[in-house]
Amino acid sequence: MKGNETVTYPPRNNPPAPPAPEAPTGPGATAVRSPLLRTLLEDVRAGKPGAEEAFWRHVTTTGAPLVEPDPEGDPGHRLVTFVHREDPARPATHVLALVHTVTDKDRHAGDLAPHLMDRLEGTGVWAISHRLRADHRASYQFHATDGTRQDALRADRASWLRVLDHAEPDPLNDRAPLPSRDGRNPASVCELPEAPAQPRTRRREDVDRGRTLDAEVDGRRISVHLPPGHRPDGDPYALAVLLDGEMWGPVLGVGDILDNLHADGGLPPTVAVLVDTMGRRMEDLACSAPFVDWLADTLLPWTEQEYRAGADAARTVVAGQSAGGLTAAFAAFQRPDRFGLALSQSGSFWWPDDERGSEWLTGQYARAERRPVTLHLEVGLQEWMLLAENRRFRNVLRARGYDVRYREFNGGHDYACWRGGLAEGLAELLGGR
Repeated sequence: MKGNETVTYPPRNNPPAPPAPEAPTGPGATAVRSPLLRTLLEDVRAGKPGAEEAFWRHVTTTGAPLVEPDPEGDPGHRLVTFVHREDPARPATHVLALVHTVTDKDRHAGDLAPHLMDRLEGTGVWAISHRLRADHRASYQFHATDGTRQDALRADRASWLRVLDHAEPDPLNDRAPLPSRDGRNPASVCELPEAPAQPRTRRREDVDRGRTLDAEVDGRRISVHLPPGHRPDGDPYALAVLLDGEMWGPVLGVGDILDNLHADGGLPPTVAVLVDTMGRRMEDLACSAPFVDWLADTLLPWTEQEYRAGADAARTVVAGQSAGGLTAAFAAFQRPDRFGLALSQSGSFWWPDDERGSEWLTGQYARAERRPVTLHLEVGLQEWMLLAENRRFRNVLRARGYDVRYREFNGGHDYACWRGGLAEGLAELLGGR
């Protein structure tokens, strides 16, 4: 897994074989598929002076990756070519393109060969092409090595983690990178023309800024983002409880997203509380009743006392991704008296998938008395181990008469997708959009 994504549960027992990606090219085919690279190759073979430098100037001007019309003529797809410039000081024998979820599918199947980039003959251009739907969004990195092909293709967990530790962003991508943590490099973001807009994810200088404070509640690290003009003696505030707070706060800067939402009128005045996992993620975000009760009975009374937020369940949302998405939905089920709203992004609804069975929470919602809660769910079309489970959970909610909002985005288990989805989900749940 990449350093910029939420760590989910250990691999499921006997996971289904992943479907093939949306047609990545095989080794040797990249130059043939991309018209721009085909022209470059022809110019180099013809001895045209400055052909490669002209190509790199074009990429620098237009930005990477290269996005060209679909070779099959489908306006709903694009040919996307990722290009990496050879560093003469560090010549590579192999370069792996890590395109979020697209590469992960084959990595889970133990075959990284389709994701080794090809070097164009006579140039320092490494490239690989993928045929992707025009609304695709994904983070990506490159990993250049000087070892053997066998080493470059190692897909075991230890080898993959070493790749993630050293993978680098694309210096030719002119979009803001996606930050990472644990000392890993940021990732670049590929956004195709029809990908949903994310107007609230970047810091804007024309909006009033809220305040972010660090605190500790009952031994747990907490960050609190207060809306602009917050008054502890004012009217009660809405509350957003964000799980995996150590990611959303210091790494992704969710305060900017919240400030943008407030400036645009997308949210009522809302206090956000970011809950640090404190190394207990696997324990707390596995439908843990003690953890949810701690949120409900310790954290929320504290936010009421300190910031006048969280007293009204109908204006209190708990939000999470992956295992956090599962836990957000569980919190609404377990404590609807405190959490009337739940935002689940790529929820791990397959859990636990052991001797207890699978999709436990879906079964609980199917059998138990309906709770007075509203849920907003989203999942990526490329999340082959989560898509069907999220659809089944949605179907159960609808059959039981729940107020459920559901969206599928064309991407994967990726903060590049989740940060935009978080903004839209909070606006829909708390702002009534």
